[in-house]
Amino acid sequence: MAKLDQRTIANMNFVLEETCRVFPHGGDHEHRRFIARQLKLSASKGNVTLSGLRTVADSALKELTKQKTA
Repeated sequence: MAKLDQRTIANMNFVLEETCRVFPHGGDHEHRRFIARQLKLSASKGNVTLSGLRTVADSALKELTKQKTA
């Protein structure tokens, strides 16, 4: 895995916080960890823009929502 630069890490943190606002109190550890892992995996493959990371976070959020209702 490539080392992530400070800007990418800042973008990932921003998107994580933004995405987890839908959860009460910013989400529990498991939800936040799942979304963060998806962001890290995507960023390590070169997806480092805010819009790209938002897309990944939204997909992870949808996956969590599906798991909860299933």
